Amino acid sequence: MASYYSQPAAANYNTAPLHSQRQRGYRICDQCGTVETPAVKFRLCGGCMTTQYCSQDCQKIHWPSHKAICQHTQSQVKQASSAPNGYADENVAKTLRKFTSAHSALLGWAGFQALQLKRVPAKVRQNALVVELSYHNHVEAHRRFSVAATHVVPRTYIRDPLVIADIQRREERCRQNGGIGTLVVIIQCGNTSQVMPVEVDPPAKIAWDSRDDWAQVLSHFVESGRTDFKPISTTPRG
Repeated sequence: MASYYSQPAAANYNTAPLHSQRQRGYRICDQCGTVETPAVKFRLCGGCMTTQYCSQDCQKIHWPSHKAICQHTQSQVKQASSAPNGYADENVAKTLRKFTSAHSALLGWAGFQALQLKRVPAKVRQNALVVELSYHNHVEAHRRFSVAATHVVPRTYIRDPLVIADIQRREERCRQNGGIGTLVVIIQCGNTSQVMPVEVDPPAKIAWDSRDDWAQVLSHFVESGRTDFKPISTTPRG
């Protein structure tokens, strides 16, 4: 049986990673590459609710290159909200974006585990993780979803040219900074989907434990409404 974390996951760190560099898989500013810290809280783009920035200045500088994908995302959200998808909440698309933002650390970690990137880094360019969600009416927005299924699929699962171009841009930036590429997590609920790209450092720099029970952990945190997930490291190198 899988063991769940009854305390916030930060309490399960037994030894700190040896390296001092913050591991990607956390949010970074889409303009300057600054890593989010407790002292520097990021702001989401108000249009797409996906791209994040460390400051208003960075958001303004990035707008000319972000404009096309931002407006495209908003258009897709409106189409999904008006399409019959079997769910009562017409704002399911907006709720899904907020859910993805709240669980970004958890979803990125699940993708890292599902693709086994610690053992086979090349999979970051070949596969993606799909997380299928079921929708439920709940007074708390972040508890309106539960995990119905997860699948590892080829990256060709994504066919939207603008989304592919945005992932490629992040991939090039990640490799220029020494990373292995961009992990893609696709969150789906009915006809609505959200693509979450995560820039990943080389496995040697990531001190996360490999977990075969990642799907159970993902379901546990989502269904309990917990947004305090942090990756576990029980050895200096995971």
